[in-house]
This record gives sequence, C-alpha cells and structure tokens, in this order.
Amino acid sequence: MEEAKSQSLEEDFEGQATHTGPKGVINDWRKFKLESQDSDSIPPSKKEILRQMSSPQSRNGKDSKERVSRKMSIQEYELIHKEKEDENCLRKYRRQCMQDMHQKLSFGPRYGFVYELETGEQFLETIEKEQKITTIVVHIYEDGIKGCDALNSSLTCLAAEYPIVKFCKIKASNTGAGDRFSLDVLPTLLIYKGGELISNFISVADHFAEEFFAGDVESFLNEYGLLPEREVHALEHTKIEEEDIE
Repeated sequence: MEEAKSQSLEEDFEGQATHTGPKGVINDWRKFKLESQDSDSIPPSKKEILRQMSSPQSRNGKDSKERVSRKMSIQEYELIHKEKEDENCLRKYRRQCMQDMHQKLSFGPRYGFVYELETGEQFLETIEKEQKITTIVVHIYEDGIKGCDALNSSLTCLAAEYPIVKFCKIKASNTGAGDRFSLDVLPTLLIYKGGELISNFISVADHFAEEFFAGDVESFLNEYGLLPEREVHALEHTKIEEEDIE
C-alpha cells in the first residue's frame, strides 16, 4: 500500500512544472531547454525528442521501452553534435573577443594615409600635439636617395592597414636640422608616442634586401613591437569565423 502510494505521489510530482529529485530536475531542464531556445535554432527531430522526454512517463512495459529508446536517441544526438556545438560556442566567444578588441583599437583618431610635413615647425607640432595614445612614424628622406622611394611606397600601404597609426614623411632639408640628417643616414625612421621618441632607425634600408616592400617594413616594425594588431587581417579572420559558424 505504501509502495503504491509512493508511486502515485511520484507520478503526481512528475506531472507538475516543478520537480524534485534528480529525475525531476532533469525533466525540468529538458522543458526549460525546449522553451528557452529559439524554435528555429532547434532541429525538428531534437525538439520532438525533448518534448517526449519532458512529458510524464507511463508505467507499462511498452512505454518504458519507448522511453529508453527516446533517451538513447537524445544521448546519441547530443554525443554526435556536442563537439560541433562546443566548437561553434568557442568560435562565437573568440569572435566577441575580436570585436571587443576592434572596438578598443578603433578608439581615438584615424588617419589612413601618409602626411607630408613641410617644415620643422609642422614636425614639432605633430609630435607635441598628437594624442598620447597615438603612435607616430616619421620618415626622414630626400629625393634620389636609395631606399627612400621604396620606403615611402611601403609606408603608404601600411598607413591604409594601420589607420590608428599616424605615418608622416618630411625631407631632411625641411626639418631645420639638416646637419643631423646627412644623406648617409637616410632613410631614417623615427617613432614617437606621447611626445617621446621611442625608437629610431638610421639608414633603415640597410635592414632590408635591395628591393623591399610593405611586408618587409611591417615585419621589421613588428619585431620591435611598434605596430598594433593589423585591422585588415583581424577583420578578415573574424569574417571567416562567422562564415564557418553559419
């Protein structure tokens, strides 16, 4: 009699929206999962299995066998798709981190091209009045000097790929300090941040092959940690991940 009463109480509790005990908690979880997820995001077969498994179960042998069969089906389904779902979840997390990073990188002024400085006063003003978070790369050059034209072309490409970095160029004869920038030290790269000179490279073309390009200059600057995350590469990487998730 007590056993029958206990069984009846168990059935009564399983028929309610809130259950107690391990079995009741599992059923509640299945109902919550079915109700809380967007119906379009759940495959019809899985939705039906979840619905069946969250419903009160009968006590006859046939229903018990079907119950076991349904339980095995959902376990197999989740086992097969768990790895893919976990991978998608990880990719979404990485995408969110990437977007957060993009937002931080996008904070502050943006440039996108190489500024031609005409005088020493413009040079000093650029260094002193630019925001402290901005990295400034200045190319000291002269026409006809080996490596200067190639470096100007390279910096033009890098300016488009690193719009939060301010790239500038100025002829040595216009700096007001031509004696400090003699032809034998050109091309020279000066890197500033917060009004301070953080790196300088005289005769920088000597670090490259006779013919060099933007990628060579980029790698060189990255060796010294002078460039931020390249936005074009980061955005393309995020786009590829989004396509994989879809």
